[in-house]
Amino acid sequence: MVGRRQEQVLADLWRAKGRAYSCAQGEDANLHEDPDDPSRRLIRQVLGAVSEYERAMVRLRLRNGRRRKAERGGYAYGSPPLGKRTEGAALVDDPEEAATVARIHALHGQRMSLRQIADTLTAEGRPTKRGGRWRPLTVSRVVQRN
Repeated sequence: MVGRRQEQVLADLWRAKGRAYSCAQGEDANLHEDPDDPSRRLIRQVLGAVSEYERAMVRLRLRNGRRRKAERGGYAYGSPPLGKRTEGAALVDDPEEAATVARIHALHGQRMSLRQIADTLTAEGRPTKRGGRWRPLTVSRVVQRN
């Protein structure tokens, strides 16, 4: 499927008198349309298939690695949610962040808007998970998750 999409994008590009470039040495020669040389299309499609295979293998290795780590008792699923942190291989409560989560729910229970909650948390100097500024979307995710 990738090969067909790739060829369609290139055909559209060439129809619009555009040109494709590659940063990989030697690939540029295959990115120009030449109806008298079907090997260019074959090479593009083979390279596209190999790239798709490589991406699938990376996904498989990552998935298997996360599963093995989880089986050994480790936290293996990205950045911990607000209120939690990793300690060694375990996911544990973070008291300061847990207090922020409780504050978010308290403000939400007072019917404050997400923007008002974000502004309040920022004014109170409560840090976000990554130390940035509180935004309504971030507050919404905390409300929905907990």
